[in-house]
Amino acid sequence: MNAADRAARLRDEAVDTLVAGGTVTTKEVESALRKVPRHLFAREAPLEDVYDAYRAVVTKTDEYGVAQSSVSAPQVQAMMLEQAGIAPGARVLEIGSGGYNAALVAELVGEAGEVTTVDIDPDVTARARRLLDEAGYSRVRVVTSDAEEGVPQHARYDAIVVTAGAWDIPCAWVRDLAPHGRLVVPLRMRGLTRSISFNRHGDHLASTSALVCGFVPMRGAGAHRETLLLVNGTDEIGLRFDDGMPIQPQELDNAVRTPRAEVWSGVTLGRQEPFDTLQLYLATVLGGFCIMAVDPTLDSGVVAPTNKRYSLAAVAGDTFAYVTTRRTDDESSVEFGVHALGPHRQQLAEEIAAHLRRWNETVRGGSGPTIGVYPAGTPTDQLPGERVIDKRHSRITLSWPSPGETS
Repeated sequence: MNAADRAARLRDEAVDTLVAGGTVTTKEVESALRKVPRHLFAREAPLEDVYDAYRAVVTKTDEYGVAQSSVSAPQVQAMMLEQAGIAPGARVLEIGSGGYNAALVAELVGEAGEVTTVDIDPDVTARARRLLDEAGYSRVRVVTSDAEEGVPQHARYDAIVVTAGAWDIPCAWVRDLAPHGRLVVPLRMRGLTRSISFNRHGDHLASTSALVCGFVPMRGAGAHRETLLLVNGTDEIGLRFDDGMPIQPQELDNAVRTPRAEVWSGVTLGRQEPFDTLQLYLATVLGGFCIMAVDPTLDSGVVAPTNKRYSLAAVAGDTFAYVTTRRTDDESSVEFGVHALGPHRQQLAEEIAAHLRRWNETVRGGSGPTIGVYPAGTPTDQLPGERVIDKRHSRITLSWPSPGETS
């Protein structure tokens, strides 16, 4: 079998996997995935990796080896294209270039549509331009620019698809959307990233879906760094805050010197059962929400999370706590619990355990929250939802459906 035939076979197998798994739900997206030769846009990797449905291919790193640009996994690209609902003849902006995704969009919009792809990095756009031309997609526009200000010269867009992790929604993205246009963006909220599809409603956006994903972070004016708090008394425990860093972090200085409180919630979860709504729910209801990581080379056992690199956590003054799990007696599921350290450890552990039970009773199994994006400066009394997250350009709201209701 020659290389072209082998690539075609592997491409079809990857698409078959995505169809069978429910990621690909429309014939239009399926057809685009079967037609565009992904390997022409990811020449750094062997064919088996290129056509692994769940593997991204890194195309550029910085001097420390950190990925700056990549061709996202087929599963993620297919998921976002399904969220975008791109129709023939549409005008589409892609923010974050690589070439391959723009080619997929070009297939979806057809000859009557327009595709513009933009990236801040001239190396990335030069590569995208070359590969798009070689693959037969010269009609795709490639622009080198910081997308913080949008690409107004080709607006308005029926859809904007962002393929870099965003911390905020710049005003220009809303401005450049057509009335009732759709924005699909990997948005980071309180340290959690979701690929969210938003429909435009005047000056604000309302979500239609939010799915778990991970992306190379945005560069340029839209870049945002988390704040790391190392818990005093040990170098092993780091608390990462996307926002809401404690005003007086020194209050935690003696927390690790107290005994550890443990409270078990009675809420169980099957081994393969997703719990992404729990993550967003705790990020909504907990003040001081953060992500805890433990340095495995320094681990002394002061904390005992299920996942040492990524645990849902919260700080309340002089005390911090994190969510963990333990196996149930029948080994088929795990039970959620809370560990807490600090003077008020029992109180904080009980509070978070109560939120776990509330999630189980009122949110679990539902479609998740409606997420809104409003201009910065919008008065709070004009905003819906249980949580408002303030960004530079926008105010993000999360509204959870009532029990028995779907969002």
